[in-house]
Amino acid sequence: MLKKIKIYSHVPILKVICHLVIIVTTTSCDTIKENFDSGYFGLSQNKERLPGKRISILAQQRSIKPDITSDKHQIILPPPITNKDWPQTGGYANHAMHHLRLGQTLQKRWSVNIGTGSSSSERLMAQPIIAQGRLFTMDAETTINAYNINNGEELWSTQITPKGEEDDHINGGLAFDNGQIYATTGFGHIVALAAKTGKISWRRDVKTPFRTAPTAKDNRIFAITITNKLFALNGQNGTILWTHTGIEETTNLLGGGSPAIDNGVVVAPYSSGELVALKVQNGQELWNDSFAGSRRDLGTATLASIRGRPIIELNMVFAISNNGQLTAINLRTGKRIWERNIGGIESPWVAGNYLFLISNNTDLIALGKKDGQIYWVTALPEWKNQKRRKGKITWTGPVLGSDRLILAGSGGKALSISPYSGKILGQKKMPDGVTISPVIAQNTLIFLSDDAELVSYR
Repeated sequence: MLKKIKIYSHVPILKVICHLVIIVTTTSCDTIKENFDSGYFGLSQNKERLPGKRISILAQQRSIKPDITSDKHQIILPPPITNKDWPQTGGYANHAMHHLRLGQTLQKRWSVNIGTGSSSSERLMAQPIIAQGRLFTMDAETTINAYNINNGEELWSTQITPKGEEDDHINGGLAFDNGQIYATTGFGHIVALAAKTGKISWRRDVKTPFRTAPTAKDNRIFAITITNKLFALNGQNGTILWTHTGIEETTNLLGGGSPAIDNGVVVAPYSSGELVALKVQNGQELWNDSFAGSRRDLGTATLASIRGRPIIELNMVFAISNNGQLTAINLRTGKRIWERNIGGIESPWVAGNYLFLISNNTDLIALGKKDGQIYWVTALPEWKNQKRRKGKITWTGPVLGSDRLILAGSGGKALSISPYSGKILGQKKMPDGVTISPVIAQNTLIFLSDDAELVSYR
């Protein structure tokens, strides 16, 4: 697969674009269990055969295959639960969101433009967050807005770009904790704002740009710079509590994974391929794993960057690197429990005894959480124009809502897929391409497209 991804040096003014070359694979498994309305999320019920030559959107070469066939294993998930908030990128601080509740038939409720979207010089990076009945966004020029989640009414808007700075920049993201919104920016600033009013509470300049969202928990903020330095700050005043430095990389994939926090441990993913566990209180290193060095023959596919957010689930850590390593690690000891040769730049999703993820090979994969066994593989549409094989599609997600895996792509469509079989159930056209994963809270599904259109389904 030829996937267009921006790579940045650590010099803020240098922006280099390259192509990530990846082998593309395919297929989908037969349905095991179908308790769904096949018309969900825009799947047409028109059975009339249209004229013209048929070209399969899944006609790709397979390299990843299930370990267990569908007739020998039935995927069972816990029932969906109503999720009140989505307070930071990835959901909660441990990034383990499980099975969330959505309506059986989703309808568009409202949409609003949040400001400046992606362009050749700027990139929309921040996933929307939801807390206290409000939805918060940050556009490509660091304007932070608050909306009523029920109707999209704008409640306040605050521009946090420092005076005298140019508009051409790429930001990190947002997090909410203890009544404050925290934003990381490409100017090297962490900014705290009152969630109710948008008034800036404090600003901390660390002198190095951020490309990833912060993680917030228990009045502490954790954020990683593009030089692989982790900052732990006091949430009330921005005081730096401690720092940890990973190996610096000269080139990185655009964006990166936010730290995961649970059980007094923060797990930091670095663009060098290092995954480091530290004590939340003082930054003492508990263990260090490296995802570097597994593949050295596929150009930029050898970048070991951990761009997807790691997940802490009970006593296990799940992480995936760009260069082909998917790993489950014991949170306390750092010992690898299992590993698979699967690369990806999107965050996995954990629910019940399963992981769901998008690989660099444009596959959606279901695996066992405890042993890494692959249960099904579904090849996602690869091209905007399949006949001419033009316009590579990058996919983001998935999120799991009421027995549907939902993901969206740069081709301007969102898909609904069965978590039990991998069958594509339906699709919905988006206002533009989507490269930020959707979010679910209060029985509402939120998309943010690249042209800065925020769309709510309920």
